Amino acid sequence: MSKQHYRVLVIDDSEQAREAIRMILGSNPAFEVVAEGASGEEVLALTEQWMPDLILMDIRLPGIGGLEATKLVKENYPYVKVVMVTASDDITHLFDALKKGAQGYLLKNLQPESWHEYLQAICDDEAPMTRELAFRILKEFSSVDKNSASISSPLTAREHDILNFVAKGLSNRDISTELQISEHTVKNHLKNILHKLHLENRVQLARYAYEHGWIGGKGG
Repeated sequence: MSKQHYRVLVIDDSEQAREAIRMILGSNPAFEVVAEGASGEEVLALTEQWMPDLILMDIRLPGIGGLEATKLVKENYPYVKVVMVTASDDITHLFDALKKGAQGYLLKNLQPESWHEYLQAICDDEAPMTRELAFRILKEFSSVDKNSASISSPLTAREHDILNFVAKGLSNRDISTELQISEHTVKNHLKNILHKLHLENRVQLARYAYEHGWIGGKGG
């Protein structure tokens, strides 16, 4: 486990929710909540003041809202990781968040251990998708795939192998075992894939691949 220390900014209009997040992160020394805010309008000023590594942002905020606030943060501070926190598991909200530049999506009802593991992976640029999310993305785009032409892929055969495992929710370690290559090699392949496709994370990658018919029953 990484010994890196991460500064966290929490944005939620509910004091109760902010307190709950403080308690969850407080049990893991890797995370330090440096500041809190209650609206999207506060985010840029707080980010400039505290320069956090990670922002946990409620998707439903008064004013400009969490999605628009995320877009502003990523435009001005692209290095900051943004994870949307919500009580809704509506997958369209996830996709909206990713379009605005968010790196991840956390449900408020998850166990604290799940938060720690997921946020650690986000901060280390290694967050796998859950298998449930992979299935839901596939289901979401199964009807779209029937009506959209498959676009030729710039990826190599090995990169397609890795892409398929990512879409199934496997971690870098799991993929290295499946392909009998080092975890470091998997990481470098994944970086190359994301660079080729101009994407930021694994969830965006899986969604892109499903949309373009590379996996989920159309090849790959």
